Amino acid sequence: MSAIRPDHPDLQDAIADAISTATRGAGRVNILVAGKTGVGKSTLLNAVFRGDLARTGAGKPVTQTTQEFTRPGHPLTIIDTRGLEVGDYEGSRAQLAELIQERSASDDQDRHLHVAWLCIQDSSHRVEDAEIELCDMLDKAGIPVVAVLTKARKNSPFVDEARKLLPRARQVVAVRALPEWIDELDAELPPMGLDRLIEVTAEHVPEAQQRAYANALSTRNKKALEVKKKRAEIEVNVAAGLAASAAAAPIPFSDAFALVPIQVGMIAKIGITFGMELNTTAITTLVTSTLGASAATLIGRSVVSGMLKFIPGAGSAVGGTIAATTAGAITKLLGNAYIAVLHDFCLKNPGKDIDVAMIAQALKQRVKF
Repeated sequence: MSAIRPDHPDLQDAIADAISTATRGAGRVNILVAGKTGVGKSTLLNAVFRGDLARTGAGKPVTQTTQEFTRPGHPLTIIDTRGLEVGDYEGSRAQLAELIQERSASDDQDRHLHVAWLCIQDSSHRVEDAEIELCDMLDKAGIPVVAVLTKARKNSPFVDEARKLLPRARQVVAVRALPEWIDELDAELPPMGLDRLIEVTAEHVPEAQQRAYANALSTRNKKALEVKKKRAEIEVNVAAGLAASAAAAPIPFSDAFALVPIQVGMIAKIGITFGMELNTTAITTLVTSTLGASAATLIGRSVVSGMLKFIPGAGSAVGGTIAATTAGAITKLLGNAYIAVLHDFCLKNPGKDIDVAMIAQALKQRVKF
């Protein structure tokens, strides 16, 4: 019997489909950010998310007081509401209510508003009526609200007051997005609260948007790496289960066409989770550089296990059990090794784009196929 070649056209089509599915399936997370001009929204966004999203231009106007920030390959949309200080607040609120209703009514969950950040400058020590009304409106619409006290100092007494005035907010988080020099102390205060904000937001992002949220986070922040690693581990466990199920199929050799696309899809999803641009060409380069000749090895192993199903007395059930155990273990080994390599790279290169060649080489050193 002839081995199944890695360049078999049907297999190549299956691999291409797996990469395309992983890219399309990343989803999109939409965060509404509200607050007065000058509270530091752009600074906050660029501290939390990768790619300096808020510096890409003026944004696309959605309403007279609302703009949408996004960019190709980035699964994050920021809806920036700037109508809290204008004279016609009622009109601004009506426009926002219409926008929320339109997005909530969509059958596409990628259109929904998933989380709202209500930004209030900590040093103001006050919550405006408009901010309270906006918080109530968003919560009633089913959008979790996180009140973010910007430019804050450690142990700010305003946190407790804000909690009382904004009872519908799910959390109140004090943050300082950039270092701040204090003349009277002759010292620089470091950033604070960003990890907490990332963690709290993750708790309220829907499951279908978790990979997109992980992708969008900047690896400059420790908590962002934890979110990415946790999501990637879920992808590995799912892929290992799928690989085991595929290998247990009673049809000899059928698993060869199922296992490799599963493992390819897993590699693509992990890469996306750690911050790869949502671009099919980029993900394909990542997968081929990472797996290299290993795909052929994995196919060979699946063929060997498939041949066990032909052994007299062993039967397809026994052969399937051995194949399932092997396929699941190999897939988990590959996935966990890949996560470790990416995690190590991000720790050593905070905020940097993934170096595909470096990642591929590190993985080959860690896992010998």
